[in-house]
Amino acid sequence: MRRLGLIGLAVVGGLILLSILLGSFGQVKPGYVGLKINQYGSGAGISSEVLGVGTYFTPPGTTIQEFPVFTQNYTYSASKSEGSNDNEEFVFQDKSGLTMSTDIGLSYSVNPEKAPILYAKFRTDATGLLSGQIRNIIRNALTDRASQMNVEDIYGPQKATLLAAVQKDAQAYFAPYGLNIERLNYAGEIRVPESVRAQIIARVSNENAALAAQAAVATATANANAKIEAAKGESEANRLLAASIAASPQIVELKAIEKWDGVLPTYNGGGSLPFIGDLRKK
Repeated sequence: MRRLGLIGLAVVGGLILLSILLGSFGQVKPGYVGLKINQYGSGAGISSEVLGVGTYFTPPGTTIQEFPVFTQNYTYSASKSEGSNDNEEFVFQDKSGLTMSTDIGLSYSVNPEKAPILYAKFRTDATGLLSGQIRNIIRNALTDRASQMNVEDIYGPQKATLLAAVQKDAQAYFAPYGLNIERLNYAGEIRVPESVRAQIIARVSNENAALAAQAAVATATANANAKIEAAKGESEANRLLAASIAASPQIVELKAIEKWDGVLPTYNGGGSLPFIGDLRKK
């Protein structure tokens, strides 16, 4: 009986040991790089070695932190169906203090060689970066840039220019740490108070109508000028032709001969033929 008890203890001990061993391995999945982080001992800290895809021994106190090296997409939105369950829209103001908001999509990746620098700087994984530092930098850049513009420009012709400037600011901030901000895009319209939106739409409509009217006037003027110039040209051609005929009457006879088919015309009356007859007398 005692022997069976010892065997049972050995089995339990073996299972415990096996469980510890199995839990002492970490994995880096395809599309990611890993960093080994040791929390204890003289080697505590972040390993400078970047781990590729594979399974690695991770004794107690050691973990592997993964970062994506392929392009990841995320949307900061007011909707719970995108991004997180929280309202992550960006709220900002124009130069006059008018408040507006928008949703922004993000594409990003991590430079594998700089993954240790990235973790050492922000001490969080990709998910933590999305909800923390990345969102903060985009929000700050959007706030700063928009505060220098009018709502008419932000909502209208300078909409893309604004986001391009924000993207450039975010890229410049994260580049030294190996985080690539590949692209920012509007994930919807810029939301402004309805009264302001109606005013902007009305102004744009009036401007378009004025431009159309100007274009119509310009077209009518151009057509009229073209007709005047054509008439002037025709009048001048007629004047020159008349002057030429007056100076050289033979031109009329020459033109007639050039077009004559060689058959003399016949008629019931008498008298000589038209100028052809006169030419034959000469």
